[in-house]
Amino acid sequence: MKIFRGLHHPGIAPGCALTIGNFDGVHRGHQAMLALLRGEAAQRGVPSCVMTFEPHPRDHFAALLNKPELAPARIVTFRDKLAELARCGIDQTIVLPFNARLAAQPPQAFIDDMLVRGLGVRYVLVGDDFRFGAKRAGDYAMLDAAGPQRGFDVARMQSYEVHGVRVSSTAVRAALAEGRMRDAAALLGRPYAISGHVVHGRHLGRKLGESAAGRADGFRTLNLRFSRRSHAWKPAASGIFVVRVHGLDAAPLPGVANLGVRPSLDPNDVNGGRVLLETHCLRWPARLGAEGAYGKIIRVELLHKLHDELRYHSLAALTDGIARDLADARAWLAAHPARI
Repeated sequence: MKIFRGLHHPGIAPGCALTIGNFDGVHRGHQAMLALLRGEAAQRGVPSCVMTFEPHPRDHFAALLNKPELAPARIVTFRDKLAELARCGIDQTIVLPFNARLAAQPPQAFIDDMLVRGLGVRYVLVGDDFRFGAKRAGDYAMLDAAGPQRGFDVARMQSYEVHGVRVSSTAVRAALAEGRMRDAAALLGRPYAISGHVVHGRHLGRKLGESAAGRADGFRTLNLRFSRRSHAWKPAASGIFVVRVHGLDAAPLPGVANLGVRPSLDPNDVNGGRVLLETHCLRWPARLGAEGAYGKIIRVELLHKLHDELRYHSLAALTDGIARDLADARAWLAAHPARI
């Protein structure tokens, strides 16, 4: 899949079949829409194309109003969204920066400038709740009326349901926030996962559990760290999870992970204030050695939530808490062998 930031790139294939949206999670509803888009593109002999936005439009308005609580929790990182779009077989994705200029663009100008002159679209597929343009004034009816005049077909896909439940990013966020990982997986069509490069942390885990873990590396963790920027990724899930880790060995590795924002009063703490996913593998491939994971891209699937993050009054209490989490994770994995 080719990825373009903005419309002004000579490599963008014109005359595409296009769908537009945030695609947070690339859930089963999105997947059905993308499959339909690919079929329509193949019939017309044109590339399939997704237009998406970064930051999320609600992130932009939350920052504008100085109300961070209005920004939505994200289901996936930007990296993972692009990876899922590629997995769905999309030919090209165009990422538009959602800024004040785009937010103020009238709907008709969006059609004329973006869709017609920018892309020369032949087909546009949208969801049943699609809105666009300044103040969300544009809707499907407006797009449908413009199509015959501007030379492109327009279609609308109705809601996608699983067991009578409408599949939406909102429903996935709710399941993740409540720790209902199996429900989230059913809506996503896959286990909920986060990927990224393994980076160095404070190496506290190595020292914390030397005696409790019974080995020299203690509670060594794989750290995935995310941006501090104003529109930084705010995860829809948080807490302590049973996980499996892909990318380090031929088979996925079972483990326990802590997903949350790391508070710190230490200005030298590289993780302070960031979203951090810390994963401890219950078994470690000997061929990797102590430092073999750094720099690798891993994917961590969150299978089951053990509990919310807890505050511990001492390092000893923290060590005991981690040991309990490891024992609980092993018990859960033993009871669910098919999930490993």
